[in-house]
Amino acid sequence: MSTVKSNQMDLLRFATAGSVDDGKSTLIGRLLLDSKSIFADQLEAVESTSKSKGYDYTDLALLTDGLRSEREQGITIDVAYRYFATPNRKFIIADTPGHVQYTRNMVTGASTADLGLVLVDARQGLTEQSRRHAVILSLLRVPHLVLAVNKMDLVDYSQEVYDKIHNEFTQFATKLNIPDLEVIPISALAGDNVVNRSENMSWYSGPTLMHHLENVHVASDRDLIDARFPVQYVVRPKSDEFHDYRGYAGMVAGGVLKPGDEVVVLPSGMTSKISKIDLFDKEVTEAFPPMSVTVHLEDDVDVSRGDMIARVKNAPQPSQDIDAMICWMTTAPLKPRQKLAIKHTTRTARALVKDIQYRLDVNTLHRDQETKELGVNEIGRVQLRTTVPLLCDPYSQNRTTGSFILIDEATGVTVGAGMITSSS
Repeated sequence: MSTVKSNQMDLLRFATAGSVDDGKSTLIGRLLLDSKSIFADQLEAVESTSKSKGYDYTDLALLTDGLRSEREQGITIDVAYRYFATPNRKFIIADTPGHVQYTRNMVTGASTADLGLVLVDARQGLTEQSRRHAVILSLLRVPHLVLAVNKMDLVDYSQEVYDKIHNEFTQFATKLNIPDLEVIPISALAGDNVVNRSENMSWYSGPTLMHHLENVHVASDRDLIDARFPVQYVVRPKSDEFHDYRGYAGMVAGGVLKPGDEVVVLPSGMTSKISKIDLFDKEVTEAFPPMSVTVHLEDDVDVSRGDMIARVKNAPQPSQDIDAMICWMTTAPLKPRQKLAIKHTTRTARALVKDIQYRLDVNTLHRDQETKELGVNEIGRVQLRTTVPLLCDPYSQNRTTGSFILIDEATGVTVGAGMITSSS
């Protein structure tokens, strides 16, 4: 195998959120259209449908609202993933629904996002939903946030309207954990400041939406200090060509791994050194998030799925008592003493709900400490006790090793998503 340095494709994952009729689906349609990511026959079909509905414009929202119920109501319900690329970057859009009854869908779509895109209608200004979207993105530690003030064409491209929304949201954002905020005035329908700079808003000197998406720096958002490698699979081909091949496959969750690094395998505590790192059919000199690689160790130590490889002097502490913020996703409420399966990285265990400390009102940030249960789409702080130790970090430090899902053991359905605040 030749040793080469890995060149990762520059990829930005971003989640969109907005209230009904803020023009979110139209904006995504505009991004796809102006970045030339739509086939001619797709565009012709949308133009034809728009004409049959009596519109005097092309309804770009039809490119993204795929479900029949979404098209009939003119709203987004499911999380839809869209892919497009420009010469500078590849993009994955998680198009998430905005309504409060689909909070769980938004949490799912935004959990892996590098950037959150919140739309507001320039005519309506900031709404309760807009604030809720910002709070959820902040809870999920999405590092970059863009507030797109849409439908500027309907307020005559007024700087006064933009400034009012900009100032109000900036003030609200000081209460949240939002490290990077950009406010951009746009018109998704007319194309102003989406891909091409608007001639109607000469007073705005900031970037267009596409320019910001192409250039926002995300490489340093991931934890590149604390080495974390959850083992997903032990690779043993047992073939004549790879008779003695033994590697540990998985996705790097944190830090940078290099051949020669001294590492510890948890929970056993056995130590060894990395002998080499394979990336499909080639050897690489280092591995970092979110690369999927196969790690080889110099010694034959006992390693299996669910174990974690970390640095000897910087390893996570195995913990059975977990404090976490949980978004509950099913109609049957979460109650104390409930037993569930928990999946954390590649490790699966059982968990007991010890206590529900409070329910968070995502509109006002009020903590209801009197609550005895969490209902569907509600978020609260919960204490769990697991049957086996989890190798975890706080979610604020690492979004991969700091998150988990809860599963109903009887049905196998995912019923909750958790973000670890502390463990012991």
